[in-house]
Amino acid sequence: MSLRSALMRVAALEDLNFLLTNRIPRHACTRFMGWFSKVEHPVVRTASLWLWRLFCDVDLTDAAQNWFPSLHAAFIRRLQDGARSIDHDADVMIAPCDAIVGAFGSVADGQVFQVKGFPYALTDLLGDADDARAWQDGWFVTLRLTAGMYHRFHAPHDLTVEQVRYISGDTWNVNPIALRRVERLFCKNERAPITVRLATGQRIALVPVAAILVASIRLPFLDHDRNVRSGGEGPRPCDAQFAKGSEMGWFEHGSTIIVLAPPECRFVPSIVEGRRISMGEPLMTL
Repeated sequence: MSLRSALMRVAALEDLNFLLTNRIPRHACTRFMGWFSKVEHPVVRTASLWLWRLFCDVDLTDAAQNWFPSLHAAFIRRLQDGARSIDHDADVMIAPCDAIVGAFGSVADGQVFQVKGFPYALTDLLGDADDARAWQDGWFVTLRLTAGMYHRFHAPHDLTVEQVRYISGDTWNVNPIALRRVERLFCKNERAPITVRLATGQRIALVPVAAILVASIRLPFLDHDRNVRSGGEGPRPCDAQFAKGSEMGWFEHGSTIIVLAPPECRFVPSIVEGRRISMGEPLMTL
């Protein structure tokens, strides 16, 4: 058995996984990771990249560069031109990121699910009751980015950003083990709901949720040089425009994006829980 296989068997032990990734000083570990991942010393760079590849399912063959000065640079890598196929059908909303499809379905009584039996309220997620009402009878889907995935997220359609609301919070792990144990987890973690209006007229929300070791959520259309946390809590009006498939921002480690859509939208048949999806693939029809 290889070292990686042995480590994966240990990581699959739920109690141990939860202990090692949650019952630790989460904020301190996250701040340390934000600093350590940027260290460009050759020994640190080589060792940290080796450990990252050992513990995570990492594929760098489609990256725009083949050498990285630091672990941070590899985390936030860009892709080669044409590495993702964008569905340009005007009636299709695409996946905004590479991800594993988590819980999805209809919004019922203002609530959605992180996993079966663990509901949470949209008002708590979005931080505002009026914002939550817009998707009262709509749809939700949870898209989980693992630590080895491509970490940038893109416009799911031609759109205009109307508002970004920053909500500070914790940094619980967002893997399935934690989602089965921590109630309302997404409502406890740091997040930045983004309300947008599509070119077809529908309003949707993209909710990037931070997690353990996520040093920041970056939205350069708000602030090119600083992370979203630097502007403080609360709503920020915006009128940034994006073409379908164009980059909107990135995580500085793996995490989650929750997509909220109005009732007239429908999931494409290929969306099933546990499926790995790539940015640019059809997610919903409008």
